[in-house]
Amino acid sequence: MSIRPARPADAPAVARLLLDAIQDIGYQLTGADTEQEVLEALAHWFEREGNRFSYTNVLVKEAEGEPAGIILCYHGSHAAAIDRSIIERLRLLHGDPSITIDKEADEDEYYIDALSVASRWGGRGFGTELIRAAEAHGQQLGYGKIALNVEAYNERARALYSKLGYTADKETVINKKTYFHMTKPIESTS
Repeated sequence: MSIRPARPADAPAVARLLLDAIQDIGYQLTGADTEQEVLEALAHWFEREGNRFSYTNVLVKEAEGEPAGIILCYHGSHAAAIDRSIIERLRLLHGDPSITIDKEADEDEYYIDALSVASRWGGRGFGTELIRAAEAHGQQLGYGKIALNVEAYNERARALYSKLGYTADKETVINKKTYFHMTKPIESTS
């Protein structure tokens, strides 16, 4: 049971885990109407480089030879660039050149966009392992801060993140829902 960089071949399993994590945001960012369409769109984006959902931004926790959990991270200063193709697709799909998407990450942070563990593997600490792996990866890349957003109502998740050293520094709205933005300093190892 190891954590490794994602591979394009992980697309079907990772798409499901991504949708479990981002829920309605998956519909918003793909422009899809059905769950199957969202899963197909997430798999499509995952298999390609240069976008938010790319396999290049994902670490996978394997158990019994399959993806049991994922964490999706990127630096906030890259967010505009990696969202560009997604925004262009949404504008084309809806015929609306004014479409934008909510800003989730600050420019100075390594951002955890999504964390998900398959239900059959829940309660085994895989989520914590993935967070620690993301923190270590951020350190290796020379970043000084890691951050995430947690839905305001999700007290259980917020308590876990607090236990791991994250502190809420502001509220933000993503897809019309209130989130707490939580950060943690990480020391560079480079």
